[in-house]
Amino acid sequence: MEKVKSYLPWAIRILISFLFIISAIAKMYPSPYFAISTFEVKQLYPLGFSENIAPWFSRILIGIELALGILILQNNFLRKLIIPVTILLLAVFIGHLSYVTFATGGNSGNCGCFGELIPMTPIQAIIKNIIAVFLLVYLFFLLPKTNDKNNFWIVAGIMLATIISIFLLAPIKIVTNDFVVSPIENAVIDSTKKEITAPIIKDSVVTAVKVDSVKKLLPTKIEEVISTTEPKKIKSGYAKLFSKIDTGRKTLCFFVPGCDHCRQAAKELTELKQKNPNFPEILIIFMNEEANLIPDFFKEAGAEYPYKIIEIIPFWNALGTGKDTPGVKYIWNGNTYKYYNGITDNKFNPIDYQELINKPYSELKK
Repeated sequence: MEKVKSYLPWAIRILISFLFIISAIAKMYPSPYFAISTFEVKQLYPLGFSENIAPWFSRILIGIELALGILILQNNFLRKLIIPVTILLLAVFIGHLSYVTFATGGNSGNCGCFGELIPMTPIQAIIKNIIAVFLLVYLFFLLPKTNDKNNFWIVAGIMLATIISIFLLAPIKIVTNDFVVSPIENAVIDSTKKEITAPIIKDSVVTAVKVDSVKKLLPTKIEEVISTTEPKKIKSGYAKLFSKIDTGRKTLCFFVPGCDHCRQAAKELTELKQKNPNFPEILIIFMNEEANLIPDFFKEAGAEYPYKIIEIIPFWNALGTGKDTPGVKYIWNGNTYKYYNGITDNKFNPIDYQELINKPYSELKK
């Protein structure tokens, strides 16, 4: 029994250390800048963090997590500072996750505790954190008061070293525009089919009608025909990337070059386009993550399409809050009529999309 008691504190310390170190490392998987930027957009922005504060907060938080995972294994200020701070941090996480669960009315999505490496729902994370708090409280009373050492510089040095290391692994990049195009940007021509749009009324006809000042009723009738055959042009917000995106029917895609689900969606789009000569032009916005894989991406997709590359955070912003890749939008004259995203309930469905693009405007309005 005495042996068990002597080993128990170390067992708890190793377990807590493992949880915190894995949590910090997971938030930097598969690559530090990509993972941390994703964490900022998906976890911090919804909490109200600004684009200026989030990069600093995320790196400091991950550095503190990593430091606590290391410091729990040493004895300097262990009972006086390390264990109380660790409990406090876990309590903050529990409060945040409880609020998220209550606010969203459910227990879906990834809480972000272990990044994208180990997806975990908010309820699962709350249970994990509560267990960790109980273990730490138990550890606090297990350890004798005389166990603490008082070399503050060891604690401060480890904390500072871990925070600096996170900033070195994922330097903050200054993004001055929501649609920053990477220097490796490129555009290629669709090699499968030439775009075939289906304008119902030619511009020359509309122009001729508008200059007719005698028959005032005719322009109204023409405008009525236009309104029932195609939507009125609006700005989609993507003209900075594709100048003609607000004219005609387009398929706008949000892909990550190394994402298997994105490649599958691109392959399905290619198959649809090969069967349909009037398929909406395919345009792709790539995230600037593993951009060197783009040629391989198109090889697997079976065709090449016009594309632009934008940085990670602007990409997530363009994709939309709460949205995930792959994203596929059906846009007609700048109007969005369908937005598939992610790999769950709203994932891209080629059968549904084929039916959708065959519908006339009169049915889309309903």
